[in-house]
Formats: sequence, structure tokens, C-alpha cells
Amino acid sequence: MASLNLLALVCLSYVALLFFVAFLADRRAARGQAAAWIRSPLIYTLSLSIYCTAWTFYGAVGYAARSGLEFLTIYLGPTLVMVGWWWGLRKLVRVGRSQRVTSIADLLSARYGKSNALAIGVTLLAVIGITPYISLQLQSITLSFSIFSEADPLRSYHETTTVFWVTAGLAVFAILFGTRNLNANERHHGVVTAIALEAVVKLVALLAVGVFVVWGLSDGISHTMSRIDASRIGDWRVDGGRWATITFLSAAAFVCLPRMFQVMVVENEDERHLRVAAWAFPLYLLLISMFVVPIAAVGLELLPAGSNPDLFVLTVPLSQGQQGLAMLSFLGGFSSATSMVIVAAMALSTMVSNHIVMPIWLYMQGAAGASVSGDVRNVVLFARRISIAVILALGYFYYKLSGGGATLAAVGLISFAGISQMLPALVGGLFWRGATRSGALAGLSVGFGLWIYTMLLPALGGGLLPDHILANGLFGLSWLRPQALFGIEGIDPTVHAVLWSMILNAVVFCLVSLLTFPSPIERLQGAQFVNVFEHSSGPRGWTGSVAQSEDLMVMSQRILGAEEAQAFFQRELTRQGGHGPLPDPTPAFLEQLERELGASIGAAAAHAMIGQIVGGSSVSVQDLLAVADETAQMLEYSNQLEAQSEQLSRTALQLRESNEKLTQISQQKDAFLSQVSHELRTPMTSIRAFSEILRDHGALPSADKNRYASIIHDEALRLTRLLNDLLDLSVLESGQVSLNMSAGRLDAVMDHAVSTALAGTGTTMMVTRTPESEAVQITSDLDRLAQVFINLIANAQKYCDAETPELTISVTYQQDQVWIDFIDNGSGVPVDYQQLIFEKFSRVSPERAGGAGLGLAICREIMQRLGGDIFYLAERSGGGFRISLPNVRKIPTTGEE
Repeated sequence: MASLNLLALVCLSYVALLFFVAFLADRRAARGQAAAWIRSPLIYTLSLSIYCTAWTFYGAVGYAARSGLEFLTIYLGPTLVMVGWWWGLRKLVRVGRSQRVTSIADLLSARYGKSNALAIGVTLLAVIGITPYISLQLQSITLSFSIFSEADPLRSYHETTTVFWVTAGLAVFAILFGTRNLNANERHHGVVTAIALEAVVKLVALLAVGVFVVWGLSDGISHTMSRIDASRIGDWRVDGGRWATITFLSAAAFVCLPRMFQVMVVENEDERHLRVAAWAFPLYLLLISMFVVPIAAVGLELLPAGSNPDLFVLTVPLSQGQQGLAMLSFLGGFSSATSMVIVAAMALSTMVSNHIVMPIWLYMQGAAGASVSGDVRNVVLFARRISIAVILALGYFYYKLSGGGATLAAVGLISFAGISQMLPALVGGLFWRGATRSGALAGLSVGFGLWIYTMLLPALGGGLLPDHILANGLFGLSWLRPQALFGIEGIDPTVHAVLWSMILNAVVFCLVSLLTFPSPIERLQGAQFVNVFEHSSGPRGWTGSVAQSEDLMVMSQRILGAEEAQAFFQRELTRQGGHGPLPDPTPAFLEQLERELGASIGAAAAHAMIGQIVGGSSVSVQDLLAVADETAQMLEYSNQLEAQSEQLSRTALQLRESNEKLTQISQQKDAFLSQVSHELRTPMTSIRAFSEILRDHGALPSADKNRYASIIHDEALRLTRLLNDLLDLSVLESGQVSLNMSAGRLDAVMDHAVSTALAGTGTTMMVTRTPESEAVQITSDLDRLAQVFINLIANAQKYCDAETPELTISVTYQQDQVWIDFIDNGSGVPVDYQQLIFEKFSRVSPERAGGAGLGLAICREIMQRLGGDIFYLAERSGGGFRISLPNVRKIPTTGEE
């Protein structure tokens, strides 16, 4: 038989292996050399096996021996969650990553207005609820040691000593690998990899025992089934109430257990891993539960009456002399217990340090909380390490207080029922924007209190709940008996406790949420959580000044470390495009900084510390419980709404103006089409009519023939000009025009344009030019530029309504640009037409002059192609246009030379 010395050596060797694996994975991850398999869906799925603790490894067999197939409910709950509610888990993971939460308490705190009061309540609930479960793991290890001690008469076995040293060893491992990094949102690759290894070990161990029982002791499946039918397991009947209750408990605990939240949300590398875990983890549960009933049935048959069924996984192989198999089974149970304790201690220590220790530390620092010198990192890390030791000590004392006599399954159900009290607040926060902090606090308080009263205290015994209360009820009221509330008797104690605690928890949560109004930050956080897939998180009301950037930098260095904080601030400075030493404390930056700090000290503490600096106020007790000053938040929220309202008003005005302009353009377009059809039809009608006269009346006088031919020629030219304008505009708008750039004098181009525009028109308009144009050298398409000048001069002839029309052309030179103004002494363009005159469908006064309204549109396209522009001078008296022209050079005069 295996001696205790050999067992201790195996345990130490196994723990050393776990240390080595964890250390190697952490080291490679720190160097950025982590293998792909470390971040694979397989490792993620195996890490979820942290759900399968000593209760599953040892207790499931004992559960089956005592209650038949009811043990399956422990596996049905998680299976239903993974298969039927994976979309909810995906949302939970997305929220966790977007909010950078570090624990389930951090998530609930962030959802309900970053309430530290709620975070404290959840933390206390988790610590108290998990304490029985830690005790269960210590009990399983102690029981397994006791089995081997019975076969080693040369060594005395001291139960108390064993429990103490196991507890101390687990605390050391959790401290070494769970508190190496301050950022609790970072992946603990070492711990996760060690958990994956332990998942394989416990699965292989249980399968090995199962194979031995079925094929080594029972000669195959048929004989095994016969043994099951012959045992008392075959006589157990399904209790529908317990099945439904325990299935619900296991499903709720799978989501709410701090250790499950740690591996499922915080340690998640990629939410797509859930797709693999949705089928792979149920498969793992199927494999690990496959031989539970055969082991239980064979153990009941082979072992003496009164043997502990919880230890059949060990005692059956030992009874058959299979020491190696028993040792492997011991390692499987040891892995199941140690992995749960380590991860649970890590998760709970983060919650305790972030939501209890840090607020107390901030309060003790007073007004200088966020600005006092020192290293907050040391405070937080020390708090987490002490918390791990205290949490494991609580498990140890629970074990001593309860006597360790309860079955493993009973202890596990107590813990599950306590942790499940978080479910209404968690699910409500993810899917109901109307859920409030007051509702969550009220629901948790009622549910948690009922759980303690109806389940935890009766299980502890030891005088914690006097016998007269158990028998007669609180204050002597029979309807307040812990296991018969409201006078309802005859219900299984577990079903009774879960039924009342969960129902009243959910009812109070919903009623209080409906009767209370969420604060602004609760509403904003609620939108971020409920609609996490629709939009990303944005600023939530922080405002800061440049002077506060240095304080924020000092605080961040103390929490994140100098190198990491400086890198974070440098990235933000680069993103802002600034050139100073520190980025501006914009709302977006403060929000991002809050999340970065929250990954190390929790969302509530990070919010409070930034609030101290930005808000310039100390943290009071009320601030620690409420985290944010709701009055300031409401004011900021109101200011944001007012700014948004003003922006909407401006947008609406712009839309109205655009709509009016589009309406005018549409009307101009209709007029343009009508005008174009008229302009095309009129010359064509004249051409057709006079050509028919020439064809049908050959004996016309020579003078009439010449006159009719001249009319046909003029109308053809008119038609050609219209078509040329349309074609010219089309070419310009499409960008296919080829420019012939050349150098020339501005005065030469102007002379050509004036003479061309006034030639043969019989106009009496006087054109005056300033002498500046004579001293300007330009580089442009001179023909196109002349076309623009000609069009502007021609427009002045058509539309100037002065008795003595005059046109003044002035040139203003400035560096390498010149402005050319064409200003007449008429009444100018009406105000209603000034925004439309450059549209290609527009004519200023269709009743006073002909044309299709394409001239100014062509001018604008030409000037833009030449790199200049054309404007209407609305502030000048009369009609005025300005042309800006680049690439010019002033020609020095004789005096300047």
C-alpha cells in the first residue's frame, strides 16, 4: 500500500510540475513568446473545467450513491447554459472586455453607476458564499489523505495538521501566480495553463477508474448495468422539484461563481472561443460524468456497509490492490480541489482589495487621496496577498466549525445557493435598462439574508442558530421558521431555501427598480451594457483642465507603474496630435484612463480617484459608497443634452436652407429644360421656315434670298453656340478638359476680352480699367481665362439697368495671387438669386434677357480648373464679380528696377 511519505512526495512533485508549467507560461507570455496553443480555444475550454471541483470528482459519486441520478443536475445546468444561452455569455464577455472589469463585483458596480456600496455587498456575499465551497475542497483533500493513512500504520495522521499545511500551500501558490501583476484584467497565462493541465489530469484519472470498474471488475458494460440495477441506485425515483431546483442552481452558479467569471470573462482572449466551448465543454462534462454511476454501484457492492461513498473513487481501487490507480485518482481529486481554491482565492482577493481595501485607503488619505506621494501598487498587491490568506483561513475555520461531517454535495449546494443571489441583478443589468442600483441592492440584501437564515445557519449548527428558532421560528412566529417560511411545510430544505430567496430577490429587485429613478451615470452605463453590440463606449461626463494632467500622470504612475503610465499618456498625446509634454484631459481621455486604472484597482476606486483630481474634492464616506456625485453628474448630463439640442437646431436650420436651395434648383432646372427646348426649337423653326421658302419660291428677288440666307446663318450660329455651351460645361464638369497653360500679360488678355465682347454689339457701355493690370504676368490657359472675362463683360451689357451703363475692371495684386473685380453701376443681382447664379440651371432675369443660364456655371468650372475661383460681391453697390487667379507675378516697373 502507498505510504503517506510516498503520497506526500507525489503531491510535492505534482505541485512542482504545476509551478513549472505556470512559471514557464507566464515567462513566455511576458516576453511575447506565448505559443498559439496557450491562447487557443482548447485551453479556454479546459480552463472552464474549474467548475469541476472535488465535489464533481469525489462528491458526484457519493451523490449518486445516496440520491441516484440526481447528481446529473450538477452537469445539466452548465450544459444548458453553454448550449442554450451562449449568446448571453457572449454578451457578458463583450461587456467585460469593453468595460475592462476585473471581477463580477466590478461588473455589477460598473453597471449600476459604479456603486461601491453594491460592489462591497457583492464582495461580502461572494466571500461568505464561497467559504463553504473552499471548506469542501479542504475536506476532500483531508478525506483522501485519511484513506491512505489507514493503510500506513507506521505514520501517525493528524487531520488538523494536514488541513493546515494544505491550506498554507494553496495560499502560497495563489499568491505567487495570482498577484504577480497589478492589472487584474491582464491574462494570467500561468494559472490558466496550470488549470488546463489539471483539467486533463482529473479527467484522465476519473476515466481510468471508470474503465477499471467497468472492464476490470464488471466484465463489460452489460455486467455493469446489471450491478447498477441490482443496487439501490436503480430504485431511486426522480424528485421533480429537486431536479429543477438543483439544475437551476448549477446553471446560475456557473455564471455567477467568481472563479467561473474569472476564467470565462476576465481570462478570455477572444470571445469567439465561446463558439468552441459551447460544444466542447458539455462534451467534457459528459466524459467526466460517464462512469460516476458505475463507480457508485460497484462501490456499494464491494465495500463494507457504512463506507463513505464520497471516497469510492479512491477506496474501490485500493480495495483491489490497485495502488497506482489509486494514486492517480488521488491526483485527480487533488487537482480538482487545488485548482478551484487557487482561482477562487485570486478572484475574491481582487474583489476584496478593489472594493473594500481601496475605498478604505482612499478614505483614510482624505483630501489627498489621489495625490499623496507613495506607491498605490504596493498597497493593492499587499491587500490582495493578505486577502488570499484571509479567504483560505476562512475556509479552514469553516471546516473546523462545521466539523467536516457533511456530505460534499450538501456543502456544494449551500455555496451554489448563496452565489446564485447575484443572478437577478446580473441578468437584469445586461438586458434591462430600467434596472437601478437601489433595486439591485434591495434584491441582493433580501435574497442574501434569506439564504443565510434558511440555509447557511441551519447547516452550520454549533449554536449559531438556536434550536428554538429552528423549531418555533424567529420571535416565536411559526411562519418564520427557517425551513418552513410562511407556514409552507413538507418541502425539501434546499428547494425551500432556493425558492423563497430567489423569488423574493427577483421580485424586490424589479419592484424597487420600477419605483426608483436611475442616476444619469446609471442610465449611461445601462445603455452601454444593454446595447454593447450596437455602439462602443464613449465619454460619460468627465471634464478636466490642463493643470490636472500632471496630477493624473503622477497618480497613474503610482498605480500602473512609471513605464506603463508614460506609454499610455504618450499614446494619447499622439492620438490627440498634440506637441506638449502631456495630453489634454479630454472627456474621452479621462474615460479611457478610468478604464485602464479600473483594470488594476477596480472601476469604483478608479472612478473615485479620478473624481478627486478632476473634481478637486475629497472622498467622503458617501462618495465611497456612491462613487460619483450624482448632482455633478446630473448637471453635466444636462449640459450635454443642451449642447446636443443646440447642435440639432443648427442641423435642422442647415437642412431647411438646403431644402430651400434644392427647391430653387429644381425650379431652375424645370425652367432650364423649358428654356433649352425653346432655344433649340426657335432657331430650328426659323431655319426650317426660311429654307422651305428658298426651296419652294425659286423666283425670289436677290435681296430677299440674301436676307433669308442671312437669317438661316444667324440662327444656325445661335444653335451652335447653345450646343457648344452645353458641351463645354459637360466637358468641364467631367474633368476631361485639357488646359493649355502658358505665360502672358494680364492686360493683353483683358484687351482681347473687352474688344471681343463689345465688338458688333452697338453697346454704349463705358468700360474703365485700372492700370494695375498692365504690370501683372500670369501663367494660365489664356484662351479659357479670356472666355471668362468675355462672359462677365457680356453679362454686364445684358443686365446693367443704369441709364448710362458703366463697367469698372480693377486689379489687386497680393503676393502670388491677383484679384480682378468686374463692377457695373446697375442694381445688381437680386438677393433671392445670389446663391443660385453659379448654378448651371439658373438665369437671373429670364424676363429681361435670353440665354440658357450656362455662362456663369461655365465660368465657375473654368476658374476651378485653373486653380482660382469666382465670387459674387454682394456687399458692393451694383453688380460685382471677383475672380481670384494664382500663379501670377508682378512685372517690375522702371523705378522699381
